[in-house]
Amino acid sequence: MKILEEALEKLNIPFDESVIKSFEEYMDGILEWNEKINLTAITDKNEFISKHFIDSILGYNFEEYTNADSVIDIGTGAGFPGVPLAIVSPDKSFVLADSLNKRLKVINDLTSKIGIDNVETVHGRAEELAKNKHYRESFDICVSRAVANLAVLAEYCLPFIRTGGYLLAYKGPDAEDEVKKAEKAIKVLGGKFKRIESVNLDGYNHNIVVIEKIKNTPAKYPRKAGTPSKEPIL
Repeated sequence: MKILEEALEKLNIPFDESVIKSFEEYMDGILEWNEKINLTAITDKNEFISKHFIDSILGYNFEEYTNADSVIDIGTGAGFPGVPLAIVSPDKSFVLADSLNKRLKVINDLTSKIGIDNVETVHGRAEELAKNKHYRESFDICVSRAVANLAVLAEYCLPFIRTGGYLLAYKGPDAEDEVKKAEKAIKVLGGKFKRIESVNLDGYNHNIVVIEKIKNTPAKYPRKAGTPSKEPIL
């Protein structure tokens, strides 16, 4: 776990032995479950730490994240970036959403065993959950590493964020191009592009797109399940 400890120090994220233990137990648990359920293609532990843990916590010191109390992770998969952020941010509450319930059962099992008590999960597609009054425009921050282009991701995520909140979208090297293509979607959905934050750490270049929610998302969005990915707002 030395790689993780070094990254936490570089990122000025406070940690102690219990934090490192939580990360280690979560990784071991995911890799054990991975033998029964397809959770991650990454099974080498050092690569797992770099690509899942370190990548997930890069936004920790962003002002937008620091000031947030409630966080939703859309398309969390095996719990990324939500669980690593929850481990280093015990003062914040997290809702992790995914369309596959078997993944969420794993997250519930592991967070319960490890004692990560600021995480709850919700099963459903983003398009349906965002119509639920309990979740719609209720969160300070939405984070997502979901594999979707930014125009689609904006429609999945922005409806969950309160006005004045932010979307932190974890993107690859094409982040700038994605932002250009998503300009219309971001505007239509009530967002405003702020910046791309580039972090080079541990040999990997990571990009996080920061979008501010400046007005309510029109009620008709998100459109019915499957439509955003088939017919993105471009």
